[in-house]
Amino acid sequence: MKKTILLFAVLIFSSLALSAQVSADVAEKAYKIMESTDDVLAYHGDYSATLSLVIENPGKPKESLQYKIFQRVDKDLMTIVQLFPEADKGNGYLRDGDNIWSYDPISRKFSHSSLKEALGDSDVKLDDLEQNSDRWRKNYDVQDFKEGNLGKYPVNIITLKAKTTEPSYPLVTYYIRQDIPLLLKQEDFSGSNRLMRTTLIPKYSKVPAGYVGTQIILRDELNKGEQTQQVISDLTFDALPDKIFTKAYLESLN
Repeated sequence: MKKTILLFAVLIFSSLALSAQVSADVAEKAYKIMESTDDVLAYHGDYSATLSLVIENPGKPKESLQYKIFQRVDKDLMTIVQLFPEADKGNGYLRDGDNIWSYDPISRKFSHSSLKEALGDSDVKLDDLEQNSDRWRKNYDVQDFKEGNLGKYPVNIITLKAKTTEPSYPLVTYYIRQDIPLLLKQEDFSGSNRLMRTTLIPKYSKVPAGYVGTQIILRDELNKGEQTQQVISDLTFDALPDKIFTKAYLESLN
């Protein structure tokens, strides 16, 4: 009976801890740090890049996927076109504000999608590629803020709780360098505080426009051994034609 009461008390305490929020001053500090993680990146205005994914599943051969990404960050416009494998070439996604579509070149049809959709069989979701800094205040409340260390780096550790249905995970913890606000690690949790996915960013490159996370590793914590390695290349920051962010553009590629 005592064990049952103790367990019940622990569950109540855990529930209260998860529902608690920080003070307004601490929340504002956390939001500014999260926004600064976007400010130091190279993704401002228009950009394009090649996204290469290597998917590892235990007992299976490695799988490679490749996409071309076009984004106009300040307008919430994004187009993604699959380049490899050849059988899936031309599959695409189009975002215009809150409207997101996936495109099938075989049927030549568009269907409504969401930022929670994964790219192929990878652990990469569409909202992982979003660069608009407005998303922090719009989609999250600050759950916790503290300082710590990750390897050799002093970090700010910020936990955000989703307040809209747009994020892929309801609870996320970010580990951000204190000297330069670069995201080093991200932990994605379920609503019951179960770790679902871990993201590591071991390599950044500095370009004139800012920093680029050129190597990103996403680990599926529910299926041990499953992970996706993401490599960014061919970055350009030239202005993109408006037509790239249209359904007609995806249709014209096939």
